[in-house]
Amino acid sequence: MTQTCNLTVIQANDTHGYLEPHPELVWCGSNASYPTLGGFARIASLLNAARRENPGGVLVLDNGDTFHGTYAAVISRGEALIPLVNALKIDAMTAHWEFAWGPAHFRKLVDRLDHPMLAINCYDKATGERAFPASVVLERAGLRVGVIGIAATIVDKSMPPHFSEGLRFTLGLDELPAEIDRLKLGESVNLIVVLSHLGFPQDVKLAASVKGIDVLLSGHTHNRLERPARIGNTLIIQSGCHGSFIGRLDLKVAGNRIIDAQHQLIPIEDSIQPDDAMQRLVDEVMRPHRAMLAEIVGNTAIGLHRDTILSAPMDDLLLAAVAYAGGTDIAFSNGWRYGAPIPPGPVTINDLWNIIPTNPPISTVELTGAEIQEMMEESLERTFSADPFGQMGGYLKRFRGLTIYGKLENPPGHRIEHIFAAGAPLVGGRSYKSAFVTAQAVPQKFGRNRRDLPVRAIDALQDNFRRQPVEPNGGLGRFIPV
Repeated sequence: MTQTCNLTVIQANDTHGYLEPHPELVWCGSNASYPTLGGFARIASLLNAARRENPGGVLVLDNGDTFHGTYAAVISRGEALIPLVNALKIDAMTAHWEFAWGPAHFRKLVDRLDHPMLAINCYDKATGERAFPASVVLERAGLRVGVIGIAATIVDKSMPPHFSEGLRFTLGLDELPAEIDRLKLGESVNLIVVLSHLGFPQDVKLAASVKGIDVLLSGHTHNRLERPARIGNTLIIQSGCHGSFIGRLDLKVAGNRIIDAQHQLIPIEDSIQPDDAMQRLVDEVMRPHRAMLAEIVGNTAIGLHRDTILSAPMDDLLLAAVAYAGGTDIAFSNGWRYGAPIPPGPVTINDLWNIIPTNPPISTVELTGAEIQEMMEESLERTFSADPFGQMGGYLKRFRGLTIYGKLENPPGHRIEHIFAAGAPLVGGRSYKSAFVTAQAVPQKFGRNRRDLPVRAIDALQDNFRRQPVEPNGGLGRFIPV
């Protein structure tokens, strides 16, 4: 008779450097609520409890976007988080924003981690060799589990060029079958777990295309899956972002087959008692910054978030500040997903750093109407591509000073029907001075007369609060599906 083994797989994905509890947006019918969720000390307690409950049978995996996204993470270039991440006793992880300071710095971070960094799809251009191991075999609950990592494929495609200097990234689609076979035949593993930072739509297609994946832990797109997706014999989960939720799969495994699976999407709320040792580590990192980050810079009458795909009030605020600093009516920023929401009420310096933790300079550029249309068509395709593997952005590029009417269901390059600026049709050959933040907002191939201004995003946001309260106004940019 085949023995039944009990394996607990715990997922953390897209924590983005959020060490402390913070507001998170949760939809309640047509309204938004902002419960305080997350925090590494609470997460540590949850992991410790699971390990006590199932000794030797817990696998903790992290999908990446861990070392970047908050003030403490960015000013230390991820280094301040290393002792905390090690204290979580993660078994393996993969990466995306970890490349923000370049591959050489990322390797220095990896060298200090107590667990392997996996990326089957990341290659050194000079040697053709993998920059990181493709997989690791971990023994838990009497099972041999093969874990394969897939880093974000967009690192060398839509991120700033220094992220991927000397590296190239594939989807991992072509490499997976051989690695699965090697693990099953050569390493005699019982289960295959894929740890992916491709995104949920991409992972669904991946699971339909590659046989032999038992569990796929998905990241990047910040989906809160309350129930696993089942694609053939593959279970897929994804567990939100900012460490506000943790995913847990309790599996009963007989031989090489999952015979039962129970899933929980666990909110990291105040009913979870913080772990004292982790809280001390968090305090060491945050204590020098808390007074500065707690300074109130203004108030907002509306909740500021970026949880909606075509436009979002957090980015309306950012673009108002960018346009004013640049002296333009038109402004662009990237469609980032990360950034904890700001409930109605006081706004702090910490909130501003959460909005745009890279604190880039405000820049200006001259764009023709034709370039603006081409740039927005490219963003629409990267956001809404009918082929999930063509989806390479976050949300739709954010913009101000334009009204765009279009059909999302149209083919690439043909979604936009009309663009208006200041109530008049955009003219293809006319030049429009525009302000922006980061080359993700206005890629280098577009425009001329680029100029970085002597003001950075955080200063521009502070100035915006000094000038006026946050409320909707006539300059907002909108894409209107027709």
